[in-house]
Amino acid sequence: MLTDNNSAISTYKGQERALRADRIGLGGLLLSVLAASAPLLVVAGVMPTTYAVMGIVGQPLIFVLLGVVLLLFSVGYAEMSRHVHNAGAFYAYIARGLGGTAGAGASVVALVAYSAMQVGIYGIFGFEVSGLADTYLGLTVAWWIPALAAALIVGVLGWLKIDLSAKVLGVLLVIEVCMVVIFDAAAIGDPGPQGLSLTPFDPGTLAGAGLGTALCFAFASFVGFEQAPVYAEETRRPQVVVARAMFLAVGFAALFLALSSWALNIASGPARIVQDAQEQSAGLLFHLTESRLGSTFTDVMHVFFVTGMFAAMLSFHNVVARYAFAMGREGLLPAALGRTTRTSGAPGTGSLLQSAVSFAVIAVFALTDDKPHGDPTAPVLNLFTWMGNVGALGVIVLMATASAAVIAFFVRRGAARAQAWRLLSSGIACAAMLTIIVYTVKDFDVLLGAEPGSVLRWVLPGIIGLAVAGGLVYGLVLRSVRPEVHRRIGLGNQAFQLERTAAAQADPADPAPPAGTAAPRG
Repeated sequence: MLTDNNSAISTYKGQERALRADRIGLGGLLLSVLAASAPLLVVAGVMPTTYAVMGIVGQPLIFVLLGVVLLLFSVGYAEMSRHVHNAGAFYAYIARGLGGTAGAGASVVALVAYSAMQVGIYGIFGFEVSGLADTYLGLTVAWWIPALAAALIVGVLGWLKIDLSAKVLGVLLVIEVCMVVIFDAAAIGDPGPQGLSLTPFDPGTLAGAGLGTALCFAFASFVGFEQAPVYAEETRRPQVVVARAMFLAVGFAALFLALSSWALNIASGPARIVQDAQEQSAGLLFHLTESRLGSTFTDVMHVFFVTGMFAAMLSFHNVVARYAFAMGREGLLPAALGRTTRTSGAPGTGSLLQSAVSFAVIAVFALTDDKPHGDPTAPVLNLFTWMGNVGALGVIVLMATASAAVIAFFVRRGAARAQAWRLLSSGIACAAMLTIIVYTVKDFDVLLGAEPGSVLRWVLPGIIGLAVAGGLVYGLVLRSVRPEVHRRIGLGNQAFQLERTAAAQADPADPAPPAGTAAPRG
């Protein structure tokens, strides 16, 4: 909350509490959110791991089923985005539907989850760059050196205009997708010994103890589409653009992932895919590509496998910076985080915070690598796996809660009958998310590749549990000690306008906000 009228005027004239509007359109927004899913990383890393660990041949069908669930989720989520425009997205929606205390809890979970996913990618990025340097340049480079360099570059781009980041993400994403589509075409044109089999789409192939865990892996492949509302304040016509971006992103992801998983499957053959994945691990895609498209194409694909990780890191970095900005603007975090840079209009302080977190986590994992020359698999098995799964669990929790919040929001507004089919969709999506959460927590040791009795199976998901509990307690404290902050949770720029109105009433000389700054609906 602003402490005096002078600071209110200064803050308003500098536009420091408002993200720059009209920065990106539908194309830029779509590319930004799709980049977070790192298509090539999913096809080369997640899919072979799912085949190898879970032994379920019907992975393509899982992507189709999850695509349906996420489309159901998007129905209510997209409608909510027409009424609430806030860089806090998840926590803002939850606050508007379930109250400020729930919103405070969701804000902490969002910050922890997306930060974990972003930082985790630095591990596998450093590992892959180190391997490329050794293979092609004959240089031995510790994984944390390229990881720190990437963190620095991502931090700089996060400080600059969002439309510049969108262009970088767009170029890298298009190249990634093209590389995978070329492989898909090659696999379909030259399938394995069983030909163009539709066995992977047979429901009978989903039987087995690994189904729940496979759902968790597959769900993580979709993460990114739900970030569209984070950019609502910076888009043109957010009431239309955000919803379209979400539906397009989910539809594209479901089609792309199902097709690519099927192409990977038939390239080996449904009868051999599990065995080949166990033997080749993350090298399966490159092994199958080399036999069909040659070593040169495979080498180029490996390079863009790395650039795709960079795109995902930048995308998640931008999201975390905006969550921190939204929380700072509403008083959930220090006010300094709720400021944008005067030159670019980006949430610069939030970007610096996430960069600092990234540097610190990379440093901790580098310093605790106790092998004489460093353990080359440590960043992949620990930093990437641990943080990635913690983040994915947090996002699933947020999506389940947001689905419930959508229902509450429209019921409280007396619009339940008018929005009946959207509320039904949200209810089905919520039930599906809760089911996935149960499986995720139950099989977390499998997700980590840890022993059944490992303490990590409870400690790591416990991070999200602590974030939920800590956030709720924080919300209760705010309601008791700082009720004005609690009332502001989820209001975003609307809270800013209310402060400006109050300041103008207290000091008639304080200029009123100019036209075009009306608060969003809701």
